[in-house]
Amino acid sequence: MSNVTECGKATQRLLVLCWLLLLGAHTVKTSAQATATPTRPLVEIRTELGTLIVALYNETPQHRDNFLKLVREHAYDSLLFHRVIAAFMVQGGDPDSKRAAPGAPLGQGGPGYTLPAEIVPGLIHKKGALAAARQADQVNPERRSSGSQFYIVQGKTYKATELDQVVLRNARYGTPVTYTEEHRKTYASVGGTPHLDGAYTVFGEVVEGVDVLEALSAQLCDGRDRPLKDVRMFMRVLE
Repeated sequence: MSNVTECGKATQRLLVLCWLLLLGAHTVKTSAQATATPTRPLVEIRTELGTLIVALYNETPQHRDNFLKLVREHAYDSLLFHRVIAAFMVQGGDPDSKRAAPGAPLGQGGPGYTLPAEIVPGLIHKKGALAAARQADQVNPERRSSGSQFYIVQGKTYKATELDQVVLRNARYGTPVTYTEEHRKTYASVGGTPHLDGAYTVFGEVVEGVDVLEALSAQLCDGRDRPLKDVRMFMRVLE
């Protein structure tokens, strides 16, 4: 009888130990899942000049989700890159550009709503940055973003002294920005448009197709910075 009792107790202890081990493994797995970095959604932008792939930042969820929604609704399909400034940026997303006559002014259209600014420190206007266009501070002090218009940064490289001047200028205009050493290296080697930092929402970046960005930036334009030859976009979410 005592041997059966001891055997039963041993079995119970073994079951408890197994349960604790399973619970511990589940806790470790759950903790790892909680701390894992979410995957950035990818969007393909096709043009006759080639294809760009952009990754959307999870740090700017409202802009991310709005962009994905518009892409899935095919809202961007056949729209133009209607504004191109070499060594600065290329801009698109105006719904009015879909059927615009040659030479017609563009840049005022939208989906009928704006988005609250999501200006995140550390998300800078490096080359390839995807950011939201918006109206000027004078009429838009909250710096709300256009519901659909965006731009992709080309920019230029900056020496340390040049970047310091930009920092001083930004501070004077109410957009103080502190750069890490890594940010400074990026502006020195890759380039960008640092004078926009702190004033516009950056919500993604080009991860493939920088050569296409260069081709877009090289388009000949009229006096309103609209390319003389229409360059249309077509987008899809890469699931």
